[in-house]
Amino acid sequence: MSQHRSLRSAAALGGKRNVLKRFERVELLKKRGQWKEGDRITGLPKTKAEA
Repeated sequence: MSQHRSLRSAAALGGKRNVLKRFERVELLKKRGQWKEGDRITGLPKTKAEA
């Protein structure tokens, strides 16, 4: 019996996520120079994942 598509692991699907986790957003903003140490973690601006 085969496994339903929705139950496969994310790694097996291989698609790109379009939503970043908070730590990923902070790293991206640091790289772009839009976030510095001491800034608030909550209320981060929207960011697009790098292509």
